[in-house]
Amino acid sequence: MPITLEQPTGAHLLTPDHEELSVPVTLRYSSADPLAVHFVFPAWISLDGEEVTWTFARALLEEGLDTPAGLGTVHIRPADATHTLVEFRTPEGVAAVVFNSLALERFLFRSYTVTQPGAESVEPALERGLASMLDGV
Repeated sequence: MPITLEQPTGAHLLTPDHEELSVPVTLRYSSADPLAVHFVFPAWISLDGEEVTWTFARALLEEGLDTPAGLGTVHIRPADATHTLVEFRTPEGVAAVVFNSLALERFLFRSYTVTQPGAESVEPALERGLASMLDGV
């Protein structure tokens, strides 16, 4: 049976006019998807009024806490000594969100108690991916 961790945390969305909007974010990790982390944003913050979940590699979060990381839609880097900047990129633009680094580190370390880095089984994810590809055939 999969184990799921959830950690509510606060963050600050940086607006285009350089203001900060407080946003509650739920950090989620599941042993059913051991290579990924999920950042869940409330519906009121999205353009379409729907809850938004960003899913990306747990290794990217780990790397981005110490040094700039990311190539695709998610970029993570230290903002200062106590904060981490996460950029979520879409065709509509970039959402820059600042998190307390200790909250992200605590979440990451909690995920390691469920699945140690390097001990992730990729077989279930591969099977799901193959199944979804074959559904379209």
